[in-house]
Amino acid sequence: MAWNVVIAGGGFGGAAAARELERVMPKQSARLALVNETNFALYTPFLPEAAAGTLEPRHVVTPLRELLKRTYLRIGAIVGHDPERKTVTLRAKYGETEELPYDQLLLSLGSTSRVLPVPGLAEHAVGFKSLPDAIYLRNHVIETLEEANATEDPVRRQQLLTYVFVGGGYAGLEALAELQDFAADAMDCYPRARLHGMRWVLVEATDRVLPEIDRDLGEYALRELRGRGIDIRMETTLEEVTADTARLSNGEVLPTRTVVWTAGVAPQPILKELNVPLDERGRVPVDSYLRVEGMDSVWAIGDCAAVPDPSGGKSPPTAQTAVRQGPVAGRNIAAELGIGSPAPYEYKSEAAFVNLGRYKAVGKIGDRTFRGFPAWWMARTYHMSQIPGSARKVRAVLDWTAGLPFRRDLSEVGSIGHPKPLV
Repeated sequence: MAWNVVIAGGGFGGAAAARELERVMPKQSARLALVNETNFALYTPFLPEAAAGTLEPRHVVTPLRELLKRTYLRIGAIVGHDPERKTVTLRAKYGETEELPYDQLLLSLGSTSRVLPVPGLAEHAVGFKSLPDAIYLRNHVIETLEEANATEDPVRRQQLLTYVFVGGGYAGLEALAELQDFAADAMDCYPRARLHGMRWVLVEATDRVLPEIDRDLGEYALRELRGRGIDIRMETTLEEVTADTARLSNGEVLPTRTVVWTAGVAPQPILKELNVPLDERGRVPVDSYLRVEGMDSVWAIGDCAAVPDPSGGKSPPTAQTAVRQGPVAGRNIAAELGIGSPAPYEYKSEAAFVNLGRYKAVGKIGDRTFRGFPAWWMARTYHMSQIPGSARKVRAVLDWTAGLPFRRDLSEVGSIGHPKPLV
């Protein structure tokens, strides 16, 4: 008898779990199916470099068919779940639906941007969570430079050359640092915009940035960014966004055409439709073995799960935790099917790095902290070891090496993927 194992989500955790199941499960003992909305796994720590043109966007993703050798990949989304019948509903790309039976189900659906009820936020801001977000932001920055260089209106030019980032966590600081670095290099090609000058603003609601790491590293990051002319507003919130302004809690109105929202993540809303328990933050509560509390044969990992952290509290929603939860979940699912023994998730993060652009970073390994160029070098080395697939490792190194003697490309390619209608 072959068991049916369904994995919902092909990100860090889901792909790692599928690879582990392929390794430990005999070939004829299980039918493995992975459902994902795309046919690739995105290496999110490289999103800022894809946005800044340091890495080719295709080189920050790995095709799932290259990673998985005998897992049946289905492109679509899980939109329903019947725990009694042990089936999930798959909605394919073009809208068709079908039921998939399972003996074991793993939820690894990731997260989405945490959106607060700020007037105009959904209409006029952009997130930084996906590859389309990164590509859009790169093209948008180039478009604002082009328009600012062409316009005769100083008010419009000020709006175009003011960039507001909201959120001082990993994503916010890395996206801001890389894009500001990219735009500063590009300004040599836009003399009229250069005379006016750019303005980059970071808005953070608390009294510190990078709460995930030591305060002194956060302070170093602030000094580094302020030294590059970035305006940082601490203990300030975004109150309203319009097409050409951003109003802050201190009453200031910033003229801008660019608001990037990186103020945290939230579990995928579809979890509410999947007949699983949810905590107050919308995450699936699991035990130390990653089994969904109160359910048989259902497991959850990554950003969508409330995983007990060995140090207390819940594991943070980071790629580093998801990629380590995946193999544990895979082995525990195999143990549930009679192969091997179960083991609790006991990983504790020992390393963290934040890229600040311009060959600078901050990082921590164990109790040791690093900053500046050494941290930047270690961050690249660490991420190179973590990106799945040897081909992607080589291509990333080639991108970095080829970029050393050349200027970054300023082609605006936003029209790619959006063909003009036939007329």
